[in-house]
Amino acid sequence: MRGYRAGDVDLMVRLDERCFGEAFRFDRRSMRRFAEAREAIVVMAEEALERLEAGACVPIAGFVIAQLEGAARERYGYVVTLDVAPELRRAGLGEQLLTEAERQVLAAGVGRMGLHVAVDNGAAIRFYERLGYACVGVAKGFYREAGLDGLIYRKEL
Repeated sequence: MRGYRAGDVDLMVRLDERCFGEAFRFDRRSMRRFAEAREAIVVMAEEALERLEAGACVPIAGFVIAQLEGAARERYGYVVTLDVAPELRRAGLGEQLLTEAERQVLAAGVGRMGLHVAVDNGAAIRFYERLGYACVGVAKGFYREAGLDGLIYRKEL
């Protein structure tokens, strides 16, 4: 695992295209803006690449972008995106990435994390709940382009 480097944006966009449907992807400009924000926490995974299918052409295994948001006692970490190469899912890499992002958020003096999940993404819902996130509400129309609501999840670190 390592932090973000300026040349990672194109790799991140390519992996994001493999991980999410068009309505859920970030364009290059947005990805760069999130990854290079002043209070961004980015964790990159390069290991386990030998398990990628031939021709996958993705030299990173996964990444997570989190942001430190809010002010004073209301600060929290927010998971912008968590991407794991499809060939490497269900092997613990997503959990490792998220756990490291949580560790860095906690080290910054922030004690909780939040995120949104599309209401129809059962695999992600099960993943986050298994890791201690709890649904605290619904954001109507959060995923506008997909026409879906987003479930709001929180976790005390």
